[in-house]
Amino acid sequence: MAPLRILCVHGYRQSGGSFREKTGALRKLLRRHAELAFITAPHQVPPNPAHNSQDQEKSSDVSDEDQRGWWFSDVQARSFDARQECESSLGLEESLDAVRVAVKDMGPFDGILGFSQGAALVAMVCALQERQLEPAFNFRFAILVAGFRSACAQHQHFYEDLQITLPSLHVFGQEDKVIPERMSRDLLPVFPGAHVLTHPGGHFIPAASAHRQIYQEFLQRFQ
Repeated sequence: MAPLRILCVHGYRQSGGSFREKTGALRKLLRRHAELAFITAPHQVPPNPAHNSQDQEKSSDVSDEDQRGWWFSDVQARSFDARQECESSLGLEESLDAVRVAVKDMGPFDGILGFSQGAALVAMVCALQERQLEPAFNFRFAILVAGFRSACAQHQHFYEDLQITLPSLHVFGQEDKVIPERMSRDLLPVFPGAHVLTHPGGHFIPAASAHRQIYQEFLQRFQ
């Protein structure tokens, strides 16, 4: 049985390479079920000496040059905070283009997985696919870890009058201080058939043996 191919979308201030390192335990957990491929966001994030809460996504071994983001909520500062309400953002279209290119050049893919800001981007990709607005997107399932609804007014059309039928697994930590559990739960009404995996930890992808069955049961239906 061929493994499922999953496109992986990293969080803010990460890169495809650093996200691959962070998902080592998950890759081991799913090695018989899935093959993970990683892409890097097109936007370099300026160094931020203030180190706000979103910086907790950064890997300790990620250099400033490798810190990337999918869009900026503060256009002038070129920074991002999931809680920041803004009228417009910077960079989202280029990031959607990056996903299109990845599908074309690295695909086909069975599913798509996103973490934090990457999971928020995955929700937007799912919305475009549901509305049949993007022929390149033909995923069979989505996994969103620490996902959330964008607080940007410019992005609300992704969520309005829409119920996404794509099978999805939503994963979030009860002690997540970067993307609190309530922010991830706010995304669930857009995915009425969502499967949910909660864990007692913080801002990371859980991959302990206790979680194996939930991941595997979700993925097995697509094999």
